[in-house]
Amino acid sequence: MAESSAVLPRVVLVTGASTFLGGYLVARLAANPQIERVLAVDSRVPRKDLLRRMGRAEFLRLDIRRPTIAKALVSYEVDTVVHAATSIADTAPHSAAIKEFNVVGAMQVCAACQRTPAVKRLVLRSTGMVYGSSAHDPSHFSEETRARREPKRGYGRDLLDVEGYVRGLGRRRPDIDITIVRPQAMLGPRITTRMGSYLSAPVVPTVIGYQPRLQFLHEEDALAAMEHVTLAGKPGTFNLSGEGVVTLSQAIRRVGHVELPVPSGLLAPIAGVFQDLRSAKLRSSQTEFLTYGRVLDTTRMRTELGFVPRYTTMETLDDFVKRSGVTPVIGTDVWRALEQRVVSAAHQLQ
Repeated sequence: MAESSAVLPRVVLVTGASTFLGGYLVARLAANPQIERVLAVDSRVPRKDLLRRMGRAEFLRLDIRRPTIAKALVSYEVDTVVHAATSIADTAPHSAAIKEFNVVGAMQVCAACQRTPAVKRLVLRSTGMVYGSSAHDPSHFSEETRARREPKRGYGRDLLDVEGYVRGLGRRRPDIDITIVRPQAMLGPRITTRMGSYLSAPVVPTVIGYQPRLQFLHEEDALAAMEHVTLAGKPGTFNLSGEGVVTLSQAIRRVGHVELPVPSGLLAPIAGVFQDLRSAKLRSSQTEFLTYGRVLDTTRMRTELGFVPRYTTMETLDDFVKRSGVTPVIGTDVWRALEQRVVSAAHQLQ
C-alpha cells in the first residue's frame, strides 16, 4: 500500500451519487475550486434538488456492475475513486439483488481501478457492521480486532467481502492509496436509516434482559469524514463515530418514546408493526446488534487520520430528535420527574 500523499485529487469519481452520502459528498467536492473535475456516477438519476446542489459536477448514468465504469475511469483520466454506492445499506432492504449490486459492483470498480494507470487513490465507505455483534465482543473494537462472530448475511457480510476485494487491489496496485472507513450507525435530520426509523417508532421493542451499548455518527460528520479522507489521501482503515456511548434504553428515553421488552425472535416483526410504511425497516440480521450493541475505538480516527467529529453520540441523538420531526410520546420533563422520584425513593430506603 502506498504512503500517504499530500497531493489533492485532480479528477474525482464518486459512485452512489443518488444516495444521501454519495450525492452530498459530490456537492461538497464540486464546491472545492482546487479539484479540477468531479464525476457523479449512479444507475439512478438523483433528485432534482440534489442535482442542483452538485453544481459543476458531471452526472454519468452508469451501472457499476458493467464494464462501462472502466471506460469512464480511462476517458476522464480519474485519479481518485470514492466508492460510496455502499451507502444504499442505510435505506434499502437487503436482498439478492442488493447483494449482487454490492459484491459485483465492488469487483467491477476494483477491476476498473486496477486497469487504469491514472487512478492513485481509492476510498471505500464500509461499515461498523463488519465487526458483527455477539456476547463475546470486546468493550471496544479497534481496526485490527476481528469479529468474534462474523456476520453471515446482510450488509455486514457484503462489506466484509468488499473490503477483501479492495485490499486485493492494494496488493496488486501498491501505488494506489487505499482508505477504508467504517462508520457507526448514522443519524440525522436528512438521512433515512434503519436505526433512525427504529428509534422514531412511538413504541420501540427491545430484547428482554439486554442493555446494548451504542454509538452514533451524525450525518454531517459522516460527510465531513468522507470529504476529509478523499482530500487527505491517508491510506489505512479507520473507525468513524461520535465520542461517547449511550445504552439503547437511554436513547429511547432521550427520544421520548416507550420501550417494549420482547423475546429476541419477535424484535424485528414487532418493530415492523410500529414503524411507518415508508421507513427503512429493521431487518432480522440487526437483532444481534440491538441485543449486544457495538462500540468502536476511534483513537486512530483522531490521531492518524486527523479527523474529529463535531457531534458526540449524545449530541447526534439530540439533534436527530430536534430536527427530524420525531414527536416524543413522553416529554423530557416527565422523564426527569420520574428519575428524581426514583432517586428520592432510593435515598429513603438507605
